[in-house]
Amino acid sequence: MAGARAMAFVALCALAAFPVAVTGAQVDPLYSSKQVLDWSSQANIKLQNFSLTEEDGLQLLVRPEEVTHRKLRERTRIKKKIEPVQQDDEALVKLENAGIERSKAVDSAVLGKYSIWRRENENEKADSKVRLMRDQMIMARIYSVLAKSRDKLDLHQDLLSRLKESQRSLGEATADAELPKSASERVKVMGQLLAKARDQLYDCKAITQRLRAMLQSADEQVRSLKKQSTFLSQLAAKTIPNGIHCLSMRLTIDYYLLSPEKRKFPKSENLENPDLYHYALFSDNVLAASVVVNSTIMNAKEPEKHVFHLVTDKLNFGAMNMWFLLNPPGDATIHVENVDDFKWLNSSYCPVLKQLESVAMKEYYFKADRPKTLSAGSSNLKYRNPKYLSMLNHLRFYLPQVYPKLNKILFLDDDIVVQKDLTGLWEVDLNGNVNGAVETCGESFHRFDKYLNFSNPNIAQNFDPNACGWAYGMNMFDLEEWKKKDITGIYHKWQNMNENRLLWKLGTLPPGLLTFYKLTHPLDKSWHVLGLGYNPSIERSEIDNAAVIHYNGNMKPWLEIAMSKYRPYWTKYINYEHTYVRGCKISQ
Repeated sequence: MAGARAMAFVALCALAAFPVAVTGAQVDPLYSSKQVLDWSSQANIKLQNFSLTEEDGLQLLVRPEEVTHRKLRERTRIKKKIEPVQQDDEALVKLENAGIERSKAVDSAVLGKYSIWRRENENEKADSKVRLMRDQMIMARIYSVLAKSRDKLDLHQDLLSRLKESQRSLGEATADAELPKSASERVKVMGQLLAKARDQLYDCKAITQRLRAMLQSADEQVRSLKKQSTFLSQLAAKTIPNGIHCLSMRLTIDYYLLSPEKRKFPKSENLENPDLYHYALFSDNVLAASVVVNSTIMNAKEPEKHVFHLVTDKLNFGAMNMWFLLNPPGDATIHVENVDDFKWLNSSYCPVLKQLESVAMKEYYFKADRPKTLSAGSSNLKYRNPKYLSMLNHLRFYLPQVYPKLNKILFLDDDIVVQKDLTGLWEVDLNGNVNGAVETCGESFHRFDKYLNFSNPNIAQNFDPNACGWAYGMNMFDLEEWKKKDITGIYHKWQNMNENRLLWKLGTLPPGLLTFYKLTHPLDKSWHVLGLGYNPSIERSEIDNAAVIHYNGNMKPWLEIAMSKYRPYWTKYINYEHTYVRGCKISQ
């Protein structure tokens, strides 16, 4: 072996001795490489055993500086090839980043059981066949497009056919157990077809581009569907279920068949007794009002000391009276009034009523030029909700006028459920403030700038944009302090300034934030838990520990769109065997 190495060394030295002609940067050997290798072979040197190639042999004939130049040229050539690829990759990365940014704008809020973030989805092995079928369908769509673009029409048709079969098998299934028995065979057949397509069509760049296009298309579809969902949920929130409408009509008919003597509630002497616990409830929903009253009384320690002041509109006045005449709240006192009987509440006194008579406001609510598509109609639809036209919604700013003999009153919305005795609220020291309420702000949300237009100097100069918002729905009002500070006058001032809706959109919370600015005492959050009408992620322990739970949002518990996991807290206070309830086919 040592002899062979020595012979090889001699041969290499001999090769190095052969003359070459160098012209510029080109090496032109006087002897062909074939001759050189023949001589090497004759010297019994097996070049392959020593990793000596033809190029290696030639390099031995070139001066070191020429080798350096050659390497530089090779690097330059490779760099020129790589740069366009890198530029393409950078462009693709920019597209991906742009797609990611657009996807961030899509609201990821999800509703109840439809959430893609359910705990069962955290298990990667769960429902693996469903996931596999979905992945196969995505790849089938991609390969079908590639097949058509490359004139492989038979493969294109096969992919479309198998894709339809997979879609039929998958249907609405979200779990393996929901798949038909034929699903396994179709997964196998689709896998074989995709393997065939991959062999014929696989192109990493083309597939990446196609996936990106699908992602962007899906993003646009999500945006469109979100707008449609917003429109439909707002529309559903404005409707009255047939059962509740039926209930109201039947009760109204029976009420006006009663003689005047039988239309009176007992214990009327309690209505102005300041030593009792008084509640204000303004509602046009009989069933909802009954839940508020029933849940309060059932959880009260001394029901006989509770007085409910219920105000409704002319349409539901008979129904509301009839319901509570038939279903009195135990030992508690109740009284029902018609808002239309408050003659002092007119357009000359109330700015909202005056504004509702204006041409601009009527055009805003009732103009004929409505959007013709669902997605276009979602814009600001919630501000056209009929509740904003009802004085029942604005009556909360006139509590001392409605109840002049009372010192304190607890205001309740009709979409709440009481779970504990509330008498402790009358013992809370409001420290000279008028309104006792639970604050709703977090680190950066539900603050004043969310509700008010701080580009308007009237708002910017008088209020802090980071001031914490609070919730209507359960509010303790000190009516003595209210009168001293002329709260209704402050409300009128801001309402008049907002005639053109430049300070805030419609509603009662924004003017409430302005009216009670620096006059609101924060209550402990356990008194009032909000969000059961829109937030599917409230902890059960938080709900169970709350004195009052609030279904604020569109998904009211009496609507079909209500979240099923929250609905039992509300339905437990309804007697579904009641003659009127059963007769109107109202069910759980």
